[in-house]
Amino acid sequence: ISWRSKCCLYCFSATDSNLSFSPAMLFPAAQRYKRSLSALVSPVLQNSLDDVDMLFEFLLAELEIDKGLKISIKDEELASLRKAKEFDTICNDIIPKSITEIRRLSVRLSNYPTVLKKEDFERTVLTMVYTAYRAAQSRKHQKAVWAESFISLYKALKHDLMFSHSKKPLH
Repeated sequence: ISWRSKCCLYCFSATDSNLSFSPAMLFPAAQRYKRSLSALVSPVLQNSLDDVDMLFEFLLAELEIDKGLKISIKDEELASLRKAKEFDTICNDIIPKSITEIRRLSVRLSNYPTVLKKEDFERTVLTMVYTAYRAAQSRKHQKAVWAESFISLYKALKHDLMFSHSKKPLH
């Protein structure tokens, strides 16, 4: 079954009264973003192997997080690419930035009943990158809090990868 089919199956099963979990709840900012720009769909960076390479290049390039928590790519040439604009939107308008929001995301992920959609997986990875950066920039107690959040996100992604692997049909 493709990830789209799984998503559709999940959406149909979500109408069951016993299931009160909504997949839109993982990244509420994505829903707000989608509503404010109704003509656009929620941005996704990785649609091909080239896109994955480009994301890797963004992450290897020096990122900057200013005092307002805005994330930007320092390399002007990379920053001018169309994919960099989508990266900017996801990092600055969609992923959570506060420790409270990140902890909330971790709890939601730990209770997620199915395999993550690719955009949710991607956003979780970018949230992990942000969390690692904040841990590296913090001191003592705050460093421990950020590191703990990073580990929670890592465990959620590891669980998702193991869950998706166990659900694939044997050939």
